[in-house]
Amino acid sequence: MAILRPFCGWRPLPEFVAEVAAKPYDVLSSDEARKEAEGHPLSFLHVGKPEIDLDPTINIYDIRVYEKAKENLERFLTKGIFRKDPEPYLYIYSQTMNNHTQYGIVGCVSVQEYLNDKIKKHELTRKDKEDDRTKHILYTNAHTGPIFLTYKASSSVDEIVSKIIQQKPVYDFIASDGVVHKFWVISNRKDVNDLVEIFKSIPALYVADGHHRSASAVRVAQEMMKKNPNHTGEEEYNYFLAVCFPHNQLKILDYNRVVKDLNGRTKEEFLNELKENFEVRKLEQKMKPAGKGEFTMYLEGDWYHLCVSKNLKVGEDLISKLDVSILQNYVLDLILGIKDPRTDKRIDFVGGIRGLEELERRVNSGEMKVAFALYPTSIEELIAVADAGKIMPPKSTWFEPKLRDGLVIHMIE
Repeated sequence: MAILRPFCGWRPLPEFVAEVAAKPYDVLSSDEARKEAEGHPLSFLHVGKPEIDLDPTINIYDIRVYEKAKENLERFLTKGIFRKDPEPYLYIYSQTMNNHTQYGIVGCVSVQEYLNDKIKKHELTRKDKEDDRTKHILYTNAHTGPIFLTYKASSSVDEIVSKIIQQKPVYDFIASDGVVHKFWVISNRKDVNDLVEIFKSIPALYVADGHHRSASAVRVAQEMMKKNPNHTGEEEYNYFLAVCFPHNQLKILDYNRVVKDLNGRTKEEFLNELKENFEVRKLEQKMKPAGKGEFTMYLEGDWYHLCVSKNLKVGEDLISKLDVSILQNYVLDLILGIKDPRTDKRIDFVGGIRGLEELERRVNSGEMKVAFALYPTSIEELIAVADAGKIMPPKSTWFEPKLRDGLVIHMIE
């Protein structure tokens, strides 16, 4: 079963929502967030990335950063920017980008189900990032940004969603990146109860985006359980904020790689070594890979097409067959000497939303030597890996559009 729990959300008043809603904390650097929030005192970046309101020399993990997050959130809640819903509700959140719309159910999901692997993961997390969001939740006493979950599509859920979205949304705005965001409150008790019951028949939820947020929410819950001698399991800290999307509505973009050097090789040596496992041809113009087993590469002003050679035996297990694994094993590791892409400082990752132009820019600037564009991992591959209890290579998926923070907050006490 999947536990879906209604909650009393804190939400911005409609006249403020477009100004409040902000990109999630982990897609912007501190400098980018500072620039984006400049002149926008209501931007939720002041909560999600509160270092933007402090001296830039202060470490982003300094205790003053979390104190500032608490202060900024309290200001939003006490100054009438946000209002608390009078009863526990569920919500619907839709996003439209490039004529594609996806509809998610907003509610709380269970820490215990996360621990029991009913909420399935496919990525490892980093302790420093977990520590950061754990402190953020503890200081703000809130889940300020939702976890992006998916589930195998249910016609019963679709039917209820289709009915509710005929109503006028409480929020309807276009963000600065052109994405249309709409939000409905499900206040009808029968609809809420029906959705809760339907989710009980959904076998699992999957973390699509937000592994660090969800792991941090679980750590907070465990800390609060220990401190509460009267713990019952029904406290708000036992549940965390999520948006649950049906798998057949999601779009995964490519997640590309840039590398600082050729590991001591000349361009010609590098190309010759690539030809041992790939069919390599020079392209007349830049292009994305057209299918699985294909990559495109930018090197010294030229684009190349790489296709896995028929002679290359990559293995039949779920992980080995992934394009991100093939690139890692037979190019990044074997030739370029990058053994652990999670920690190696010679590699960086570029979300597909930034386009091939960003790959060219990083290489042409001299910052990087070579760039690789990948074909997107599919949602079916993600689910299969998670169902098998396996872990994908780092930076395997880039979901777009990103959920906006600040549309609804879940207070944990």
